[in-house]
Amino acid sequence: MYRYHCELKNFREKEKQLETSCKEKTEYLEKMVQRNERYKQDVDRFYERKRHLDLIEMLEAKRPWVEYENVRQEYEEVKLVRDQVKEEIRKLKDGQIPITHRIEEIDRQRYNLETRIKEKATDIKETSQKCKQKQDLIERKDKHIEELQQALTVKQNEERDRQRRISNTRKMIEDLQNELKTTENCENLQPQIDAITNDLRRVQDEKALCEGEIIDKRREREMLEKEKQNVDDHIIRFDNLMNQKEDKLRQRYRDTYDAVLWLRNNRDKFKQRVCEPIMLTINMKDNKNAKYIENHIPSNDLRAFVFESQEDMEVFLKEVRDNKKLRVNAVIAPKSSYADKAPSRSLNELKQYGFFSYLRELFDAPDPVMSYLCCQYHIHEVPVGTERTRERIERVIQETRLKQIYTAEEKYVVKTSFYSNKVISSNTSLKVAQFLTVTVDLEQRRHLEEQLKEINRKLQAVDTGLFALRETNRRLEHKDNELRQKKKELLERKTKKRQLEQKISSKLGSIKLMEQDTCNLEEEERKASTKIKELNVQKAKLVTELTNLVKICTSLHIQKVDLILQNTTMISEKNKLESDYIAASSQLRVIEQQFVELDENRMRLLQKCKELMKRARQVCNLSAEQIVPQEYQTQVPTIPNGHNSSLPMAFQDLPNTLDEIDALLTEERSRASCFTGLNPTVVEEYTKREEEIEQLTEELKGKRVELDKYRESISQVKERWLNPLKELVEKINEKFSNFFSSMQCAGEVDLHTENEEDYDKYGIRIRVKFRSSTQLHELTPHHQSGGERSVSTMLYLMALQELNRCPFRVVDEINQGMDPINERRVFEMVVNTACKENTSQYFFITPKLLQNLPYSEKMTVLFVYNGPHMLEPNRWNLKAFQRRRRRITFTQPSQ
Repeated sequence: MYRYHCELKNFREKEKQLETSCKEKTEYLEKMVQRNERYKQDVDRFYERKRHLDLIEMLEAKRPWVEYENVRQEYEEVKLVRDQVKEEIRKLKDGQIPITHRIEEIDRQRYNLETRIKEKATDIKETSQKCKQKQDLIERKDKHIEELQQALTVKQNEERDRQRRISNTRKMIEDLQNELKTTENCENLQPQIDAITNDLRRVQDEKALCEGEIIDKRREREMLEKEKQNVDDHIIRFDNLMNQKEDKLRQRYRDTYDAVLWLRNNRDKFKQRVCEPIMLTINMKDNKNAKYIENHIPSNDLRAFVFESQEDMEVFLKEVRDNKKLRVNAVIAPKSSYADKAPSRSLNELKQYGFFSYLRELFDAPDPVMSYLCCQYHIHEVPVGTERTRERIERVIQETRLKQIYTAEEKYVVKTSFYSNKVISSNTSLKVAQFLTVTVDLEQRRHLEEQLKEINRKLQAVDTGLFALRETNRRLEHKDNELRQKKKELLERKTKKRQLEQKISSKLGSIKLMEQDTCNLEEEERKASTKIKELNVQKAKLVTELTNLVKICTSLHIQKVDLILQNTTMISEKNKLESDYIAASSQLRVIEQQFVELDENRMRLLQKCKELMKRARQVCNLSAEQIVPQEYQTQVPTIPNGHNSSLPMAFQDLPNTLDEIDALLTEERSRASCFTGLNPTVVEEYTKREEEIEQLTEELKGKRVELDKYRESISQVKERWLNPLKELVEKINEKFSNFFSSMQCAGEVDLHTENEEDYDKYGIRIRVKFRSSTQLHELTPHHQSGGERSVSTMLYLMALQELNRCPFRVVDEINQGMDPINERRVFEMVVNTACKENTSQYFFITPKLLQNLPYSEKMTVLFVYNGPHMLEPNRWNLKAFQRRRRRITFTQPSQ
């Protein structure tokens, strides 16, 4: 079978080579045929392109003549328009001469009128000044009269006021004399004034004392307010730090934060103490050590709520998880507190290695939280060291036998091997702290809250005392005012008589002075009347003179206005003439500019005509002296190989406009540009390729005959190899299926390949099923566990043993990773198979075996002893071991 398999693989390899060769030649032949077909088209396209190029040449020859004729016609049109514009310029210049003469005449007339207007303005100004002088004199006379009348009125008012004051003063004197008669004697009032003075002094002393106490109370209250403000500021700072921790919790674990808010509003629902998430209740003594705590306690527990009662935890989880659908964690603190449990080793013993604290001493936390962390994570047993600890870490691990160790930047976990009792350590770098870096001293905050309560109590006491003192001060103030009023009334009664006598004497002196200051009103009125009459006569004379001056000024104004109207008429006429002149000049400038542009255009077109004529002669190969003929004729040459051009085309039959010529040129150039990559050697290459195609066709026929022979050989050898192979695999499958059926499982083995023609890729496929609810799956690391793969491998080897003879078989730790049931079944099958007649010898090597396994008389069990506590070779004594074993066997029944 092996020889047939090798022949099949060799035949298949040669078959592939022949198939590849045939395929490459076939593809190359097809490409040659296709290329020749394309070249056949290229031959036709070559002659088609030549015809288009000839037409393009004729069009390019005629285009300069059409351009010349177009420019010549444009030159004639521009020249005609230029002559018309020149005639129009002459007419405009002739029409401006009368306007210029009339404007000069108007300027002379305006000069005379403006001179007369200035003279009239001078006369009007002089007359107006005289009128102003007369008006000023009249106003001064009116003002003088008014001053005289005001002076007389003032004297009259003063006399009436003097008489009224004299009358009022006499009446006041009479009232004061009546009051003086009724005034009592003031000698009996002094004892009453002295008594009130003493009472007033006593009240003032009490009031001063009360005000002093009020000031002291106010000062005390201000001090308490300042102290309260300081305490409030401290509490706010603590709350801000706590809010920072809560913000971090809200950003990272929103559900936990919502559960905290719910707990704060519903603490009355719980019977015992409930602590908020551990990350909020833990308070680091030094935030530099936060990384040790966060690396030691998992994040799930850092955000867990701590309960003292199972019932409280169930109530909390039902409300938060079930009803509010929040993902939160909760733990229960131990019933007996671990918070104060002492470590197994004193810290003083560990200081020599660089340890400075246990994890528990690095932070403060409520008793339930501390107890839970000590019980769950043994924080009272995990020491924290420095860089010095890391430098001598091997010595620390060997001497201290600690399970977990923290250095400055690393965490070490120490384990002891179960088999070899060797110490195994692993270390990881510490992650940066995220949550516990904010430190809040809760004990100091509670102290501040108690201090705030004490300050509020003192403030309340001070406010009460201050209110009582103010009431007392208000009562003393009222009494002081009453005494002052009484004393004032008595003093006024005592001094009233003397004051009345002084007032009467003063009023009598005033009357004498007012009677002496008298005035003769009649004489004053007569003098004022005489002066006013004289002033009125002067004023009438001035008014007459002013009237005459106004009439003269009015006449001058009328004459000036008449002259101004004449001047305005002249100005209007001049403006109209100037406007007409400016319009005509502007039109003249525009036309002159147009004339210049037309003349320049005419010269440019003339030059262009000369250039176009020169270029057209060059294109048609005409000399400068030669007369231009009427017609030009060109004929497209006849193309060989039977490709004839179109009928001869005369030069005059081509389009006569530039647009048509350009359109036809563009079209012909586009058609000619489509025929790219053509050359005269294309026919020669076409013939050569035809010969090459015939040669390739003959070679391909020979390769296909050889390929058919190889395929016939493969079919014969395949039949001799594949049928016995399938029978062999079927026998293996039968044994393999029987073994799996005995284990209440299913398995099968088959011959598998993706492609029947790939003989080097044939293989054995093993499919197994260990559970009744699943389908058969191929044996791979993805579908089966390690134990299931071990069972399948072992059973496959056992199925092969009767088909493959060998002296012995070695199985090394095949039972590792198996579950106890499969291990027992496989062991029984190995024992039954290995103990049959005419079977190979089995070596079964394993570090362990299950208890109560079936053993056969044909089995030999060898124990290999090894380990740190094994006896040295020179102390090994088998006979002594046997004697000790017999003694133990004999002594057991008697016991």
